[in-house]
Amino acid sequence: MSDHYRKLEAMYHGSNVNDHVPGELSIREGEATLEIPVDEEYHHALGAVHGSLYFKALDDAAFFAANSLVEDVFVLTTDFNLYLERPVSEGTITAEGRVLNDNPSQLIAGAVATDDEGNELARGTGTFRKSDVELTEDIGYALD
Repeated sequence: MSDHYRKLEAMYHGSNVNDHVPGELSIREGEATLEIPVDEEYHHALGAVHGSLYFKALDDAAFFAANSLVEDVFVLTTDFNLYLERPVSEGTITAEGRVLNDNPSQLIAGAVATDDEGNELARGTGTFRKSDVELTEDIGYALD
């Protein structure tokens, strides 16, 4: 297991936004998996998960798949296309992200979200670029 992947996971789990949307992230080379338990607090008026949670799951999985290949700086999402396919109201959303293209100026990564039965809920593709922000302990990039 790479220390880089574990540090990225620690950075994710230490982010303030994830206090409100808890999930479990695991990273491998060019891939990331995020599991988010569905809670009624994420439901819209019709009793299913709001699309913003699908976006978060897919963007996070694709983002960390991309950043797994970049060990010196934080990457930034510059574009993300999202396709919502079916509603979910309980269980766990599992988003699997993987890098589709890696070149010097940008990375392209995609992610697919499924429910507990393996039904596809949504998919997305994002473009990511390297930022000027170094991966340091100051932003949570550290081993416990």
